[in-house]
Amino acid sequence: MTSSTFSVCITLGTRPEAIKLAPVIQQFKQVPEFKTHLVLTGQHREMVEQVMELFDLKADQDLNIMQPKQTLTDITCRSLQGLLSIFETLHPQMVLVQGDTTTAFAAALAAFYQKIPVGHVEAGLRTNDLFNPYPEEANRRLISQLTQLHFAPTPLAVDNLQKSSVTGEIHHTGNTVIDALLTVASRHPDCAVSGLDWDHYRVLLATVHRRENWGEPLQNILAGFRLILEQFPDTALLLPLHRNPTVREPIQKALGDHPRVFLTEPLDYAQLVGAIERCYLLLTDSGGLQEEAPSLGKPVLVLRETTERPEAIEAGTAKLVGTEPNHILAAASELLRDADAYNQMATAINPFGDGKAAQRIVSIVKNYLET
Repeated sequence: MTSSTFSVCITLGTRPEAIKLAPVIQQFKQVPEFKTHLVLTGQHREMVEQVMELFDLKADQDLNIMQPKQTLTDITCRSLQGLLSIFETLHPQMVLVQGDTTTAFAAALAAFYQKIPVGHVEAGLRTNDLFNPYPEEANRRLISQLTQLHFAPTPLAVDNLQKSSVTGEIHHTGNTVIDALLTVASRHPDCAVSGLDWDHYRVLLATVHRRENWGEPLQNILAGFRLILEQFPDTALLLPLHRNPTVREPIQKALGDHPRVFLTEPLDYAQLVGAIERCYLLLTDSGGLQEEAPSLGKPVLVLRETTERPEAIEAGTAKLVGTEPNHILAAASELLRDADAYNQMATAINPFGDGKAAQRIVSIVKNYLET
């Protein structure tokens, strides 16, 4: 085999995967030794298409598995079946997956069944609670057992993998989301929201969607938001709604009538980056925002009981506050009242990378396939 014949298949199915893999895909396509195939499973649809357009990416294959009320079993089975056919046709020398989605797990398993080496982008994250977050903690652990090249974003992730006694090579690369964020932020994107006066209010950017926060935890989070708005009349809340009605409907019911709450459809990634740049602080149960916001100097309050990104907590860029309303209020109040506390978080060094992770990943894959 010559170096000009390397075939790499990159799979993705959700918006976070698309954002974090976009810099990797772009880097691979710049290297003539690689034939790069991009495969979408279709686990998400519109939100992925927005990211693809933003980064000028086009899929080579699309399984289009998305169905109403799809279950994790549905996603896994349809992805496995569709990827079997694609891998048998393409015969890639490497399959790259990202993170801890069901698409990533199914793609890693499908590659393993064909004895194709797996490269895992953002490997080594752990909460050590199998059901929190669910199903992500299980997915990333299972992927780790099938991976030949582990691309760990931080030294702690490297340590987690070493303690897990995984097979395959472990490489500290940084997180590709910083590559994507800095690329988009350099374009100075806007985030216009009807009726929201960014100059008049200290805007709190919030996102809530994780499965472990469905039900009572979500109600508690929303109660915490209302407490903040009551005590700080100079604040406004920007909350892009997730498309899942399990999350969307309770938020609309609890906050839809508040004059300083701005509920929007999901922001595209450029709009999201623009919102991070202009907001005062973030309240989120998202994993990715814990990595992204510190690069733009914004404190993050994490609305979860655990996080697989403890580096952010240790670095002081994020604080784990849980879902109890008074805890949320207390943490937000400190940052809204105490300039020193705010500046300490806003100026802490982001531990997740320098924007060159994708370059490192391509180099590692090339060296692996050439040996």
